Amino acid sequence: MLTRSQRRTLAFIQHYVAANEEAPTLAEIAAGIGISSRGVVHRYLQALEEAGEIEILGGRHRGIRLPEQTMVDESPGLPLLGKIAAGQPIEALANQENLDIGSYLTGNAACYALRVEGESMIDMGIHDGDIVIIRSSQTARDGDVVVALIDGHEATLKRFRREAEGTVTLIAENATIAPMIYDARRVEIQGILTGQLRRYS
Repeated sequence: MLTRSQRRTLAFIQHYVAANEEAPTLAEIAAGIGISSRGVVHRYLQALEEAGEIEILGGRHRGIRLPEQTMVDESPGLPLLGKIAAGQPIEALANQENLDIGSYLTGNAACYALRVEGESMIDMGIHDGDIVIIRSSQTARDGDVVVALIDGHEATLKRFRREAEGTVTLIAENATIAPMIYDARRVEIQGILTGQLRRYS
């Protein structure tokens, strides 16, 4: 029986392999599941190997192999019953479809979810405790909101901007937090924000 953290680690590995056709590094897994300790990641990987979910290939930089039978769980759907107005009222229509939450949020791309900690993105409506959906990517365009890995071990969610002098700026969506400027070689892009989830009850 896998723990919640181990299942989250496995899901990230599956999505990463599907998107990149290679296994993630320990640092990439740590950033993807929102922790900083590679030692903890290593323990998760050992547990996954003992459970038969992965194979660890010793001595390799990206030494993780997924068994052929390991599949990403399909997201459950919800009934899509029609429309509701946020402005002027509209006629209520019975129009039931089934909404595949996973496909709707990801567009069937390789994605993973992270829980937000802190308030650096509140001005764009991302609050502490929200779940954000991240599309796996190692590149980004100016203006994208990205998961950025700094110096190989610190991950943050910020708006990305590339500067002419070989630096990148990571911009908080919070007027009280100053932009962070780094040498571009210190920053790795791990993914791009594609969706957001929040529960109200």
